[in-house]
Amino acid sequence: MKRSGPLFTLLAGLALALVLLAVNAMTGTVTAPAGGKVTPTPSASPSPSPSKSAPPTSAAPSESPSRAPDADYAGRTDDDSSAIAVTVRDGKAIAYFCDGRDRESWLKGPVDGDGSMALTGKGGARLDAAVRGDKLTGEAIVDKKTYAFTADRAKKPSGLYRATQTVRGARLDGGWIVLPGGEQVGILTRDGVREPAPEIDPDSGSVTGEDLTARPVTP
Repeated sequence: MKRSGPLFTLLAGLALALVLLAVNAMTGTVTAPAGGKVTPTPSASPSPSPSKSAPPTSAAPSESPSRAPDADYAGRTDDDSSAIAVTVRDGKAIAYFCDGRDRESWLKGPVDGDGSMALTGKGGARLDAAVRGDKLTGEAIVDKKTYAFTADRAKKPSGLYRATQTVRGARLDGGWIVLPGGEQVGILTRDGVREPAPEIDPDSGSVTGEDLTARPVTP
């Protein structure tokens, strides 16, 4: 009996193994001998490249609108006929124009960050002014007449005071400007009739000869 058959089978198996080894070398897989299981070699996954992120942008700081500093101003008109006081608080202002006899006006309005203001009152009254250092300069229009003025920055007890009260059935409304140096200019309106106001005690607010109390004015 010829034994060439098994020999050919062995040679064929060796040839197949060599072919598989060659394929493994190219594909990176490991192959078991004939009749075994082929286990793929896991290919190394490429390491992820670090992502390039843009540098964090810092949010621009929010700018709060500027506001004129709180202050009180008091002074006289350039023609020395009247007095003016202005109180600035939290970006708002209230002003009082008074000649100490029978002409007066209350005005109010906003104040810009640079200290400029355009205040308005009854009867078309208007006050336009701006802060320049420790002074407030501008013009007031009252009863269709224009008054230029300069008011210095005031320190207590100087400033603006007001009293509104009903006393023994009479409606009283008084306004006072206490100028630097202590001089007072004011008008007391009694049931609609204006008259020069009596002096006040700025510390206590008491009004001379009247059952009335004056208080500092704020917007």
